Order: sequence, then structure tokens, then C-alpha cells
Amino acid sequence: MPVQIQKKIKVLIVDDSALVRSILEAGLSKDPMITVVGTASDPYIARDKILELEPDVLTLDVEMPRMDGVVFLQKLMPQYPIPVIMVSALTERGKKITMDALEAGAIDFVTKPSTGISQGLNAMMADLRGKVKIAATADVSHWLNHKHSLRKIHQKHRVLSGGTDKVIAIGASTGGTEAIRTMIKMLPVSTPGVAIVQHMPPGFIQAFAESLDRQSAMNVKEAKSGDRIMPGRVLIAPGGKQMTVYRSGGVYLTKIFDGGRVNGHCPSVETLMNSVAEQVGDNAIGVMLTGMGGDGSQGLLAMRKAGARTFAQDEKTSVVFGMPKVAYEIGAVEKMLPIDAIVPAILKSLEQKVD
Repeated sequence: MPVQIQKKIKVLIVDDSALVRSILEAGLSKDPMITVVGTASDPYIARDKILELEPDVLTLDVEMPRMDGVVFLQKLMPQYPIPVIMVSALTERGKKITMDALEAGAIDFVTKPSTGISQGLNAMMADLRGKVKIAATADVSHWLNHKHSLRKIHQKHRVLSGGTDKVIAIGASTGGTEAIRTMIKMLPVSTPGVAIVQHMPPGFIQAFAESLDRQSAMNVKEAKSGDRIMPGRVLIAPGGKQMTVYRSGGVYLTKIFDGGRVNGHCPSVETLMNSVAEQVGDNAIGVMLTGMGGDGSQGLLAMRKAGARTFAQDEKTSVVFGMPKVAYEIGAVEKMLPIDAIVPAILKSLEQKVD
């Protein structure tokens, strides 16, 4: 889906390295739709320049001296909500901080090349230019006056289930980590098994899953082939791999495999939901969350035609109202709901299916 921007996107670059600031400015400036209005070497300078320059989008280094990116976001977003793209390192610490930054209000991230090869840098800059243009369309106004709550660790309980389990399939892209977190924290431990595709590059899903697991009554993990989808468990597709669901006897399992991009994505929501439609049918529930484009819309439609209940996040609470909109327009969505109303709708639909 083409991004419609009427004016140049004003970007402020925040990074402690002068070299990186220069590289990012040169790379972003190659796009005629983007203008870099300023740079800042730390969050304190960035705060003043945000007020002075009123940028549309911020690029923010994950790790910086004086104040790291997460603390800066926690202070910035409740006072001055602005779409933020994190620039992340592929280190374990960098991955964890990136997940914390997404929880604090960043809408997406790009990863620095692991080597100095120019090809890797070119790919990163192409990714960043694309995400800056998506970010310029994002609505982050809900972060105004947001209060960051302390993490609540729930006691986990093992849930045993006999026979065929129900399956909840969720798809998301830009802004999806926040939406998924909102949903998963609301799910009781007795909830049927959940399979999720969140568009994310390789290496980050494990950190995302671990973060969710600490905050959820459900057990959350990065999916592996042969994992059983069962009550009390959330399985998230690894970055760079496709995930499908298949039935084996009386249970449902995941298959993780190398596959080409579908709708430009790997993992793809389409791939997951088509398999759920075929293998699970009316024993499933499908959910489409915030994201750019239309990945998963045909799969959600197939699920609905197979008898599954289907829900999507509404425009007001979506960071980017792309994937839910496309799914709704083709008739794949039974109900459009605010993000905090989706879990109650799921639980109500599960009660209705009990004989």
C-alpha cells in the first residue's frame, strides 16, 4: 500500500556518535520526501531541539551516555508524543533495550549492520527511510499523559488440556508490540493457546517473548517446530521464518520453516492464518492488529469463511490503521474493537462456544 505524504517529513536524528549522525543524515536525505531538520548528540540536546524544530519523526540510538533511549522515551512520550524509530545494535543488551523502548513508546526499529560492509549499511538505510515514512503516518497521541506502571509479575499455573484445543491466531506489524502486550497481559492463564506473527527481523523475538512472559499469566515463548498450541501458552513466530499450524491427532502443533516472503514479509500473517483456516476451522479465533499494508487479510477472510470468529483493532487505537482496515474492507472482520476490548470479546466468544 503506497504511503501518501503531502509534505516533506521532518526528521531529528539523536545519536552520540558524530559519524553515525552524519551517515544517517546522508542516507535519509537521499529520499526527496524526507528532510533532516537537525541532529542531537544526547537526549538533553534532543529535548530542546524537539521544541525548537517540531520534527515529525525522531530516530533514536538505543544506547547513549547521560540518559539511555528508554529513559528518554519514558520522559518524552507522556509530554510530547512523537513517532520514534530506534536504531538498535544486534547485541543481546541491544535487543533487550530495543524491546524496552518499544514498550516505552517507540513504534519501530532498525538494526545497525553487524559488519562494516557497505551493502549492509545500504540495506539498513533503505529500511530506515521506509520506516520513517510509515512513522510519519502513525498516531501516537494516546501516549500523552501516559503513566508508566511498575511491571506486575503474575504467578504461572500449569494448565492441562485433553482433546483438541482451540487456537487464537494474532497478526500485527507497526505498533504491534504495544498492542500485543496490552492483549497478552489481559489473558487469564486458562486462555486457549495463542499463535502470533509480529513482523520483526531475526534475533528479536526471543527478547520480546521473554519480556511478555514476565508480565503475563500465560507462558510466552518464541515458537519452535513441534511446539504444541495449548491453553496457557503463547507462541510467537521467529523473525525470518514462516510459521504454520497443523493438526496431529487431537492436538495442534506449530511448524517453523525457511520460506520466501509472503506479501513482503517473513514471517507472514497470511501464512499463519491460512493454515489456521485450513487446519483449525471454526475452532479458531483470528485477530488483526495495527500495522502497515494488508498482510493477513486474505488469511483472516479464509478463517471467517471456515467459521472462525474474527476481530480487528479499530482506527482510534491503531498506531497504523492499515492491516485492520484492509481486512475489514474485504469482509474478513466480524467486529472492529478498541485494543482493550478485544480480549473481553474473545473471552465472551469462548463462553458462547461452550455447550
